[in-house]
Amino acid sequence: MAQLRIALAQVNGTVGDLTGNADLIVEWTRRAAGRGAHLVVFPEMFLTGYPVEDLVLRKSFVDASIETIEATAKRLADEGLGSIPVVTGYLDRRADVVDRVGQPAGAPLDAAAVLYEGRVAVRTAKHHLPNYGVFDEYRYFMRGDRLPVLRLHGVDVAVAVCEDLWQDGGPVTVTREAGAQLLVVPNASPYERNKDDVRLELCARRAREAGCALAYVNLVGGQDELVFDGDSIVVSGTGELLARGPQFAEDLLVADVELPDAPAEFEPGETPADAHDGTTITIERVLLSSTPVPPYAPETPPCAEPLGDLGEVYGALVLGVRDYVRKNGFRSVILGLSGGIDSALVATIAADAIGPDNVHAVLMPSRYSSDHSITDAEELVKRQGIHARTVPIRGMVDAYEAELDLTGLAAENLQARVRGNILMGLSNEHGHLVLTTGNKSELATGYSTLYGDSAGGFGPIKDVPKVTVFALCEWRNEQTAGLPPLVRASATPPIPRNIIDKPPSAELRPGQLDTDSLPPYDVLDALLDDYVEKDMGHDALIAAGHDRELVERVIRLVDAAEYKRRQYPPGPKITPKNFGRDRRLPITNRWREIAAPNTGDPARVGKKQTATGE
Repeated sequence: MAQLRIALAQVNGTVGDLTGNADLIVEWTRRAAGRGAHLVVFPEMFLTGYPVEDLVLRKSFVDASIETIEATAKRLADEGLGSIPVVTGYLDRRADVVDRVGQPAGAPLDAAAVLYEGRVAVRTAKHHLPNYGVFDEYRYFMRGDRLPVLRLHGVDVAVAVCEDLWQDGGPVTVTREAGAQLLVVPNASPYERNKDDVRLELCARRAREAGCALAYVNLVGGQDELVFDGDSIVVSGTGELLARGPQFAEDLLVADVELPDAPAEFEPGETPADAHDGTTITIERVLLSSTPVPPYAPETPPCAEPLGDLGEVYGALVLGVRDYVRKNGFRSVILGLSGGIDSALVATIAADAIGPDNVHAVLMPSRYSSDHSITDAEELVKRQGIHARTVPIRGMVDAYEAELDLTGLAAENLQARVRGNILMGLSNEHGHLVLTTGNKSELATGYSTLYGDSAGGFGPIKDVPKVTVFALCEWRNEQTAGLPPLVRASATPPIPRNIIDKPPSAELRPGQLDTDSLPPYDVLDALLDDYVEKDMGHDALIAAGHDRELVERVIRLVDAAEYKRRQYPPGPKITPKNFGRDRRLPITNRWREIAAPNTGDPARVGKKQTATGE
């Protein structure tokens, strides 16, 4: 058996920061060298960051990526690290393709390079391009058609990229035909709930199909609406878990793997192979080093325990906020603190993400604010050590009402808009990033005020259903011992018990409760999950056991609020279908799922509905 020590660099880069990301490649390769690694693997498109979206279509950006990857290879050698092969993702192009309509401009490639002895020894590109969910890769990339197989210390190592694992056929199938002993896969796989279990099963299955060990390195960090959770994995050729990295944290996952000896004969060159997906992939055999590693005592590889469902969700929210603030040049955040559960959770996430000294809360009581809401908010401020100030809004609201003579819903929404103006004014004055506090249930049903509580720069819980908001608060209160780097230790639970226990209310009129306008959240969220996440129609929702009257009411609310959601700030994706990158519906749209009168058939044409709570 041959031995190989592989280092998976689960690192947090920044989109567009080629210089900074190149520095990280050198820094983490040096760390890997210090650990005795024979091979270092970085995530998908790590040099450029991922996703780079329409930057892909800029020739200047692609040119810079190619120049920087070549310079990084030389720099590694200049700094004494050239003898360790480094696999990293970057952006390249097909030079042999002429631009045409229907093809990404410039023929970009989601590429991976092998840096060795001061040069780019191998270039390859993702074969399978995802075009679902948050991915638009047919828009951006050309398909790769090569599988590099590197002879490294007497072991044959194949290289594939991310989606090549998720789809049948292609590089995994060809890896078996090539007879490789190890398949390394750089990834940029964004988080959503329960995806870690799916990934582990996928890696085990693909390792068995490829007939070799598999090393899966994933990106970590926040990028706008996406959060990459790390969770890098090494499995044996039988699918046994050998090593696993932590979630939502940088890590150098070092694993010693025992691999079958490669055949003594190795002839560099190219061989076409049937990819069993309707395409042909060229196996490119490249000799790096033929001398096996002398026998050594292997280290026991780490195997991090998953955080559990609520821990993962909370970790994604914290990392999403931290990186959005840090990578966009902010130092602090500001939010309205009402004494309700949503703003309490957002304040807590922010304090964990960037430290309580960088969180500024504004209490903005109105004539309808209850005494307990004010005292609950003050207690949260005290427990968490965040900054706070109180700005009563009654005088400002009265001045507006005297000029505009607003009543009913318009008067209620005026209060939210005054609060939004206060937050934006303080943001403008002090440079804080405004955090909105709306949850997914409210966004779905339009239960928010446009240019009021929806005004801000980032929405930490915009993809979190209300039932999960309650669960996260309970979970966070249990973590007083801390969970670095995601959760701070605290002497007491950070969220006062009364905030969790009291009925939710917008407090825009006397005695108001959320249930005056919406069904109980456990009922609502179950229905929203079927309608929004699973795209079930009117009849299917009723067949699934939902009340007909409630189905029709909720469908109307969700459909009418599309234009409001389009104007909401970005926020971390945690569900399979978030409002933003995932769920894309037209605003001007007369299709309705509601049964037409007297026919029982869905109405395909109807009048434009008016959203409530505008």
